[in-house]
Amino acid sequence: MKKAVVLFSALCMIAFTSCKEDATKKIDESNVAAAAVRDAAASKYPVIEFNKMEHDFGEIINGTPVETVFTYKNTGESALVITDVKSTCGCTIPKDWSREPLAPGAEGKFTVKFNGKGNNKVSKAITVTSNTKNTKDVVKITAFVKPDPNAPAKAQPLSPVIK
Repeated sequence: MKKAVVLFSALCMIAFTSCKEDATKKIDESNVAAAAVRDAAASKYPVIEFNKMEHDFGEIINGTPVETVFTYKNTGESALVITDVKSTCGCTIPKDWSREPLAPGAEGKFTVKFNGKGNNKVSKAITVTSNTKNTKDVVKITAFVKPDPNAPAKAQPLSPVIK
């Protein structure tokens, strides 16, 4: 039994060492060079730079729709791709962003529409998902929503009659 184990071990060593020599001969230097170029390019991310990180609509009357445009620039070394733009709720709607790759140095924009509903200070976040290094960037809109002076007055609940 010991002879079988020793013989099997010797065969394994011969098989593994003989494969090592053949593997080194099969490496194609042009593939190694192409992989080095690909890996160097993969470490160059696009960088998104916004013209503003927050837009304040100021005071608005409740129910008055407002919108603003956020512009951005690709200041990185590779193409920027915006995959999604989402808001924190349905009252804020981002739209019109380009799904096409944005070359380094090029600019893009998207519109954010807010329905103007709320009370007092309102703040909404818009998340931009892209192929940048951190993948998500957040811009914000704010407004101070005042009650509509022309809105009908709400009926006051009747107070209980005490006898």
